[in-house]
Amino acid sequence: WSVEVAHARKVRDIAPLACKTDKVDARVLAELSRRELVPALWVPTIEDRAIRERLRRRAHLVKLRTSARNRIFGLLTQFGLRVSFTRLRRPDAIELLERRGVPAVWRDSIAEHLDQIEELDRRIAPIDRELAPLARSDSRAQLLQTIPGVGALIGLTFAAEIGDVSRFASASKLVGYAGLAPRISQSGERSATGRLSKAGPRTLRWAAVEAANQAWRPTNPFHEHYRRLAARHGKNPAKSAVARKLLITSWHMLSRNQVFQPARSTTAAASSSRFLAA
Repeated sequence: WSVEVAHARKVRDIAPLACKTDKVDARVLAELSRRELVPALWVPTIEDRAIRERLRRRAHLVKLRTSARNRIFGLLTQFGLRVSFTRLRRPDAIELLERRGVPAVWRDSIAEHLDQIEELDRRIAPIDRELAPLARSDSRAQLLQTIPGVGALIGLTFAAEIGDVSRFASASKLVGYAGLAPRISQSGERSATGRLSKAGPRTLRWAAVEAANQAWRPTNPFHEHYRRLAARHGKNPAKSAVARKLLITSWHMLSRNQVFQPARSTTAAASSSRFLAA
């Protein structure tokens, strides 16, 4: 058997139906298959799917841990306290909060969240031990780690979520797949861009934005691009723009099997832009 997974949205575009039932859908898919017109989805290998599941499980646990930490700081804020998380991990942290005047009910809540964080740390540690050798043995992840701000886990996430880069005809196709391209509304000669589409895999989009969080550093090659956009549009749109730059860079690196090479200087880029405009 040769199994294909059809793209539901594209099937509706090819064969819109006024009456939609399981029997009608099966007949439409059979007819499209007979004519070899099925818009099939790309299915990753079982190895990439296993890596994706490990990464997504880790991301879920990290999200729960972050939520517990934020909850602790929110409880302390009610009493005007700011205590570092490192200090809260010490054995005498609850006694410290008692001396600072935090009532017993709030201390119990904080202690409960600290226990949750310790349990989540215990669950995340073996996943990190599983992912470390996978990141070292994956040539794609090693290649992507040459990008400043992209570590082992982010590089492995990029590699597993992108998969076979040849399925994207251009870098813009990868950006659209990740859901980081803005929506475009067109009517006649009028065209307007809106919010990000967020139509692709959430994990790839998260990894790109997470790597873009390092763009504020002056040593980052995308620092000037981030600073210029942040001054005009704010930090979040600037991070989204840097995330798109990272995906475009990743597409070129994986397509050419080349390590990261910083762009030319701003002066050279500006002079070439003036030459092209002329």
